[in-house]
Amino acid sequence: MQAVVRSGGKQYRVEEGATITVDRLAGEPGATVSLDDVLFYADGDNAGAGTGTKVTGEIVGHDKGDKIKVLKYKNKVRYRKLSGQRALTTRIKVTKIERGK
Repeated sequence: MQAVVRSGGKQYRVEEGATITVDRLAGEPGATVSLDDVLFYADGDNAGAGTGTKVTGEIVGHDKGDKIKVLKYKNKVRYRKLSGQRALTTRIKVTKIERGK
């Protein structure tokens, strides 16, 4: 069974046993998390809107993403400003996808 879930304003395609990386969620590693905002599900030939579908997973760990560098530059006035950031992320192992009625 596969599903499309929304977390942190982004969409992820998940299936049981897969590990996904999402924006930082509260909780310690080993804690159970529920992704209730399911947009779509597919199970063999059956597919449809995700209303009533529930995806549960286990937090594997917390990480930092790749560094993103931002350079501001203005021509002919000697203005340069370099900044960067690393997004905080959470790795989740999907344990179960339940189809509601």
